[in-house]
Amino acid sequence: MVNLTSRTKWLRMRLNEEEYAQVERAAQLGFQSVGKWCRGVILANANGQSSRTQQLGGAEALMAELVALRTILLNVLYKQVNGESLTAEYMQRLIERADADKLKKAAERLQQDGKSSPS
Repeated sequence: MVNLTSRTKWLRMRLNEEEYAQVERAAQLGFQSVGKWCRGVILANANGQSSRTQQLGGAEALMAELVALRTILLNVLYKQVNGESLTAEYMQRLIERADADKLKKAAERLQQDGKSSPS
């Protein structure tokens, strides 16, 4: 557990309303406070970690898995409805394709949701 009393240094910055709203949305997607989210992103970048990896919050990870599951389910159902058989090779290719696209598709869906919901 992190000892909060050991944090004695401050970082301050100024943001306009739009920038702050972007940061706030990113923090909400990760189910974190703005301060905790900013600290995580800054420290991840300082430690050479991908900022994209750091920004994957719980909501985006969950959405990615749901997108992959949906892709697999719809493809399996489509094949079954058409009377086609499912082979292990087909399933493996389907899983690999769903996993390859899931993060991109999840980010797109969450971004669309963010644009349609009021700020």
